[in-house]
Amino acid sequence: MEFLILPDRSPTLRRIAAALLLGSALAPATAQADSLREALASAYETNPSLQAARAQQRAADEEVPIQRAQGLPSISATANHIEFVKASPNSFTAPERRLLAGPDLTVPIYSGGAVRNGIKAAKERVSAGQADLRGTESAIFSQVVAGYMDVLRSEALVALSTNQVEVLTVNLQATNDRFEIGELTRTDVAQSQSRLALAQGDLRNAQANLISARENYIQLVGRAPSNLEAPPPLPGLPETVGEAVVAALDNNPDLIAAKERAKAAGFDSEVAGAGRLPTIGIFAGLDYTNYYGTLGGPISSDFRQSETTANAGAQITIPIFQGGLPAARQRQAYARESAALENVIATERDVIAQVRAAYSSWQAANAVIVSSEAAVSAAELSLEGVRAENSIGNRTILDVLNAEQELLSARAQLVTARRNAYVAGFSVLAAMGRAEARDLNLDTGVLYDPEVNARRVRGQLFDWQRDEEPAAQSTRTVDIPAPDAMIGPPVESDDVTTD
Repeated sequence: MEFLILPDRSPTLRRIAAALLLGSALAPATAQADSLREALASAYETNPSLQAARAQQRAADEEVPIQRAQGLPSISATANHIEFVKASPNSFTAPERRLLAGPDLTVPIYSGGAVRNGIKAAKERVSAGQADLRGTESAIFSQVVAGYMDVLRSEALVALSTNQVEVLTVNLQATNDRFEIGELTRTDVAQSQSRLALAQGDLRNAQANLISARENYIQLVGRAPSNLEAPPPLPGLPETVGEAVVAALDNNPDLIAAKERAKAAGFDSEVAGAGRLPTIGIFAGLDYTNYYGTLGGPISSDFRQSETTANAGAQITIPIFQGGLPAARQRQAYARESAALENVIATERDVIAQVRAAYSSWQAANAVIVSSEAAVSAAELSLEGVRAENSIGNRTILDVLNAEQELLSARAQLVTARRNAYVAGFSVLAAMGRAEARDLNLDTGVLYDPEVNARRVRGQLFDWQRDEEPAAQSTRTVDIPAPDAMIGPPVESDDVTTD
């Protein structure tokens, strides 16, 4: 197992550089250290965007029983009381008041396929929404991975900049000492002062970037980062870009959602066409009427003052002319179906482009890692040689400063390349549909299954069935202290092992 060997004596720098070696075996800095798996699990359970997407999916689940209800019997009861304030002068038996009450039953028999196809469309949209939820989960996990690696990278860059300031401070002191005894000139001192000032500015920028990275981590994960551990190796990365594309075309959630919506749009077209067809239904009613003894006027005793009646029948409605409404609705549905079909192709193109770009970035970052490791090794040897030659007068202070800057740049490039390789590799997995909680073996207990709610609501027929009052499930971050740019407690050099 290979580690980046740094000649400097900064244990913090060595710890963070080791943490950025993907798949490395790093002894935990403290018992409080956070892992990438823990960060993903926390986001899975508390991220508000993910919680909102789940709630939106539960809302989409309800469209199936809503569509099904249109084809089920309905029962209603009506009651009314009427006071006949002014009766006709030619009516001698009209009542003064009346109570009418009774239930009515309506049973749809045939609706031209509108209900059946509406249910099918709703089910397809539920499937599309579940795929969208997978995509949201994958996207948030990708953001968490990038945020996690950004914190590690920013900590490493702060450590590198801190180390550079320390080195240049020592260099400046040594330069001043040699200037005092006449070995060096005022120019050498000015060059050392300039490089130190630039390094101090770079350190401030690196610290600001670290605070920003930690804030982003808090936003995504819901808690502050604490001594982040090295991330585990990424599982299942493909050998070739072609393999990645094939897997993405089969499993990418965005593409699956687009295909499901295209199917739903096809059923919508059938629903629109049903507006031309007859509808058939049966009905039944029971009515109770009471005239309060006022029916019949002077001869009210000859009339019954209350009665109960019942009726039943069938009704067929045949559209004859609707002003072109059914045709317009179906043309509209066809246009939307065409748009959905085109969106499938557009999504497929986008997925292919994402996979290829992410795979290329992953390969490029891995190549940069190899070249950067060679650059760091060479820069270390170069700096050692330049310092030795400067001590005997064969090299100038500027040569030493340049060698130190080259080593810093090589180390920073290596740190960034390792971050980029991991993030790009995870992006490849996400595009392939393999970057969700079920794929990452998160320690979250029972995973959220959107199908559970979909099955639950499909069989609900009771009108007064209710869920619990809505309440936010995600955690707030208002009580988390603002992060600083401090690097956690240093680890002794013995805590970082190399093979």
